[in-house]
Order: sequence, then structure tokens, then C-alpha cells
Amino acid sequence: MEKKRLLIIDDDSRNIFALVNVLRAKSFDCLSSLSAEEAIRLLKTDEHIDAILIDMMMPEMDGYDAIPIIKNIPSRKNTLVVAVTAQAMTGDKEKCLEAGADDYVSKPIDVDKLMHVLSKI
Repeated sequence: MEKKRLLIIDDDSRNIFALVNVLRAKSFDCLSSLSAEEAIRLLKTDEHIDAILIDMMMPEMDGYDAIPIIKNIPSRKNTLVVAVTAQAMTGDKEKCLEAGADDYVSKPIDVDKLMHVLSKI
């Protein structure tokens, strides 16, 4: 069975480092990007990606702006997009889903919850 490949989009390299280490231990292959703009350029290529974990609060272009752009890339329309955010206030999950995210995980990340979300791919 081929490893599932994830793209992690986060402006904080420490968050990427932590997620990559957890996900590789769970047999995922990971790519990362420090900005939504860079990630969108990658997503417009034919790079194989099974799911995207995107931080919602980033400078320049945040997840709320990036997700609709990602979902409008024809080859990414059905790619699982998971909003990852420290914003865990009432209504934040709904705001992420309205932006086009398929699911939502709050920080600090509960690994079991994340694995449940990624079981959909």
C-alpha cells in the first residue's frame, strides 16, 4: 500500500516540524510550504497530494483566502483540505468550513482526532 501524501501549509516552521514528525511516524509522506502562495503554485502542478493541512492564520494570504483558490484548481477540487487553527472560539469551525475546508482541527492538535480526519483519504 502506497503512503498517503500530505501538504502542510503553515508559516511557522516549528509547527511544520512537529506535524511532519508525527505524521511520518504514522506512515504519511509529507511536503510542506511556508506560505499559501507557494503552496498554490505547487498545487497547480501535477504533484501527487492526497490531503492538505492548512493553517488558517498566516501573513499575506491566510487560509480563508487560500482555500477557495485551492478548491478552484480543477485537479484539487476533491482533495481533502483540513483547516488547522489555534482559533477555537465558537463559530470558528463553521467559518473554516464556509471558506471551503472539508474538516477542521484545532491547535494544539489532538493526534487521534487528526488521524480520524485523515482516515477519509
